[in-house]
This record gives sequence, C-alpha cells and structure tokens, in this order.
Amino acid sequence: MSIAAIIVLLVVVGAVVLLATTRISPDALLMAALTALLVVPHPIDGGWAIGVIGADDALTGFSNTGVITIAVLFVVVAGLRETGTVDWLGERLLGRPQGLTMALVRIILPVGAMSAFLNNTPVVAMMIPAVSDWAKRLDLTPSKLMIPLSYAAILGGTCSLIGTSTNLVVSGMVDATPGGDPIGMFEITKVGLPAAIIGGLFLVFVGPRLLPDRGSTKQALSDPREYTLELIVPSGSPLDGKTIMEAGLRNLPGCFLVGIEREGEPIGPSDPGQVLHAGDRLLFAGIVESIRDLQRVRGLEPATDQVFKLDAPRYRRRLFEAVVGPTSALAGSTLKSTGFRHEYNGVVLAVARSGVRLRGRLGDITLRAGDTLLVEAEAGFHDRYRNMRDFLLISPLDDSTPRRHDRAPVALGVLLIMVTVVAIGWLSMLQGALIGAGAMVLARCCTLSEARQSVDWSLLIVIGAALGLGRALDVTGAAPAVADGLIGIAGASPLMALIAVYLVTSLATEIITNNGAVALVFPIAYSVSTTLGVQFEPFIFAIMMAGSASFATPLGYQTNLMVLSPGGYRFSDFLRIGIPMNLLMAIVSISLIPLIWSF
Repeated sequence: MSIAAIIVLLVVVGAVVLLATTRISPDALLMAALTALLVVPHPIDGGWAIGVIGADDALTGFSNTGVITIAVLFVVVAGLRETGTVDWLGERLLGRPQGLTMALVRIILPVGAMSAFLNNTPVVAMMIPAVSDWAKRLDLTPSKLMIPLSYAAILGGTCSLIGTSTNLVVSGMVDATPGGDPIGMFEITKVGLPAAIIGGLFLVFVGPRLLPDRGSTKQALSDPREYTLELIVPSGSPLDGKTIMEAGLRNLPGCFLVGIEREGEPIGPSDPGQVLHAGDRLLFAGIVESIRDLQRVRGLEPATDQVFKLDAPRYRRRLFEAVVGPTSALAGSTLKSTGFRHEYNGVVLAVARSGVRLRGRLGDITLRAGDTLLVEAEAGFHDRYRNMRDFLLISPLDDSTPRRHDRAPVALGVLLIMVTVVAIGWLSMLQGALIGAGAMVLARCCTLSEARQSVDWSLLIVIGAALGLGRALDVTGAAPAVADGLIGIAGASPLMALIAVYLVTSLATEIITNNGAVALVFPIAYSVSTTLGVQFEPFIFAIMMAGSASFATPLGYQTNLMVLSPGGYRFSDFLRIGIPMNLLMAIVSISLIPLIWSF
C-alpha cells in the first residue's frame, strides 16, 4: 500500500471518528478532510509532492450528476410545498395515527412501496417536509421519524431493478461481463422483498428504542405572544362536513381552537365530533409559529375579507410581527375603524397582548400600545414602516408566504409527469428534475427567490465532499488494497467468499458512495467466483443488497444525508440503529441468496 493510500485511510478514519464523537458540523468536517488531502505533503519518487490527490479528483463530487439532481429536486419540492401539495400528500399517505408505532407503519409502507418503482431520492425529498409538519401535528419528535423515512426508502429500493441506481449500476456491469445474462426487473425481489419486510418490522418494533429523542415538538402556551386568530370555512372548502378531529384541528401543537361561531351564534368547540360547515368562523389562540402554520391549512381562510383586497397576489406577500407604539394612531382604535389596509397596504390577521387571551371578533378588538400585530403584507412593508412612530418594531417571519392552493393541481401534475417520464426511461433523473424545476417556476408554483432559498447548500457540500473522499480512496489504491486483503481471508469456501464480498461491499458503501462501492467490488467478486469455479449469480445479488442496504452512517446513502439535518441527528445516532440494521440485512441476505441462486 502506497504512502498516499495510507494518508487517505488515516484522514477518512479520522473524519469518521470526529463525526461520531463531536458536534462539528458534517459539512465543515468533511470539507476540512478533503482540504487536507489536497494540501498535505507526502514523499514520492525521492521528492515531495503537495496533496495526495489532485483538484479534479477532490472536486469530482461537486460535478456529480447525483449531487446536481438533489439540488434541482429541492426546487421541485419547493413548488410542492408552496402550493400545499406536500401537506395534501402527507395527509393522504400518512393520515392521523395514534402513537409512534402506527406513525412508523404509516411512513414505512407507502414510502417503501413508492421506492420500489421510483428513484428513492425524490421520494425522500418530497416526504421530508410532509413528515416534519406531520410530526408537529402529532406531537412527535422528528428524530423518531426521519431515519425510518430514509431506511424505508432504502429497503423499498432493494425490491426491484429500478428501485435504486445501485441496482442499475450492477445490472450494467453484468451486461458488460462476457457471458452475462441480463437481470430481470423483479429478479432481486426474491431476496429484496423478504429483507424489506423484516427490516420494516425491525424499524416498527425495535427502532423506537434505538432512535434518539431530541425533545417534543409541543410548545407551551405560556408564551406572552399568544395570538388570537380568526379563520373562516369558505364555501366549497374540503373541511365542510368534517368533524373537528377529522379536519386535524384538535390537539394542535402550540395552538388550540377556542370557539366556533355559526350564523352569528357561538357554539362550543369542546366536542371533537363537532361537524364544521361552510361559513363557520373559528377562533384560535396560539404562539406565532403555530398561527403561521394554521393560516396555511387548506380549506381555511382569514375571516377578514380585507386580505383579498390587497393589490399584490398572496404568493408575493409574507407575515410580519409589528408592535404598536405608545404614540401610534392605532392605539385606542379598533381594527375595523383604523382603515389599516388603506393606510399600510397590509392586513392584520391576529393580535397578541402580553399573554392575555383576547375575546371576540378580530375587527372589534380595541388596540393598545404594546400590542403585537400579525400582519400579512408585501415584502416591502418592513422597509416602508419600520421607522414610523406607529410601530416600535417590525419583524418579518421566515417561511411565511401564504400557500398557493390554487396551483396545487399544477404542481401535482408536474410531479407526476416528471416521475412518469423518468420511470419509463424517456429522460434521466437529472433531465426530468431540471424540467420539473423549471415548470414549477414558470407555472408560478414557487418564485425564483423561493427556489433559490429552498436549496440546502450544507447538504450538497456534505455529499460532494463525501464523494471526493470516496474518489481519493479509489485513485490512491487504498480501497482496492483493503478489499483484496479482506476477501483473501475467505479462502476456498464459496460461502465464506460470498460473506466476504457482502461485508466488504457493505463496509465500502458506508465510507464511500454506494455506486462507487459496487463498482469497486464487482471485478474483485467476479475474479473470486472464476478462481473458485462457481456461479457468479450469488455474488451479483450479494453486491446489490450490500450496496443498497446501507444504514450505519449518513455517508453511506444520500437519503441518510438528506434526513441528517431535519431529524437533528448526530453521526452516532446512525451507528446506534444502523449497525443492527446492517447485521440484520446481512443475515437475511446471506441466508437467502445461496438458497435462491446456487453456487
């Protein structure tokens, strides 16, 4: 093994250890490791060289089509999120289960099924915001749900040839092998489906004890800025005829339904079986984050019709918190009498008053100095009025643009077309994603600004740097040397050789990329089968399963990296649940493969 290969191994092992034992952000740590490989001096041919790999190899991950595809898919998801399509899909697929166990079942079954026929990257990208919002409504911590989301997509991907790019890579290598027979669409299903079922059961019944608990999403209503918000059930609303429980308006995190008014008469909201009707006015009390989310619910609209009289379309507006000043003309007046819309080109949606719960209709509330108003207005509201005496402070709320529910059918259509043309092979995943992202912007499902802000740059840096480290392991000979040594231990036993191939592929997948790992091990496994004089088929499917079933680190599979930040995970969280998952999948695969494909 060369000195360069030894340096790469030391840097990679050091990075993995630091990821597991410290709280340094993964993007900073992996970029530091990549930088080290670019600048560390090492002896070569009697002299010294700077950097064990070149810039082209180090930065190859940032030009990788997979990384670019993920970046573009963030824009597609932004269109789905801003139109409320994600909320609708989440409600249809996830429902309202009772307890963590049923919540896991509602995630694993649909995500696993979709991932068997669709690339699992867009499936996870689409489901992350839906699961995040769902966790809030169910008062579940996202750290109990995000890893199962990624693992379910991985397990589903092992059930068909097109479920994951790893299977397609191996299939292509088999086609290029002399005498290799094409792999059928559902050939891998013989081992992938049993593995997915067993892995799913493990996640449901054992996973909750191994997954971290980063704290409840529920927030207490002791926040002094407890807002009073009035919403109405409009004509044609999907909530018309549903009970409070069915509408998802019961046990809201950080917010609750205070009262319902129907035809001018108050009716009690205490009964979760109370049926809602068009024209009902609903009064809510809650903290600002919950009020922000509540006014985006499909089927509810602000009770004040002033919001529809503003000049700018709703997708160009956002929410602001504005504190009424002591010398403001607003103090001592009701919202109805102030002419707020004409004066400030904005609409007050809710009012908070030092922890006091305000009663009655919003327009009848007499404002006082110190009241905090939740205002919907154009983005320029802050710059125009922040220095006026009417407001002590104006603060914009992040991610507060009202949902464009009227564009939801368009966004869903774009998604379905994108998935269809990719699934039938007309376009690559990158081509489909680029067209889908462009369609989302052109169809006004999201703005250019929202598209730019939707991209998670830290995640892309993590993936790109991880691919660069994987390339370094390959070009310096570190990975082949380790693989040859481990497989050499197997001796002349076909079963032991199969186990060695599986374990080496699984280990390589955890520290480089899954596609890189299978490409690395495939020729070695072919040589082993030829030397032993046995059939190559068992080794093919061992490589497929080991390359896809990667659970122990966030680096091993891109969907693991995608849920790292939304779940609030540390590197060690993946080790705790991922190592048992890897061992379980290894036992299932190695037990079934020789029975299905004989040596």
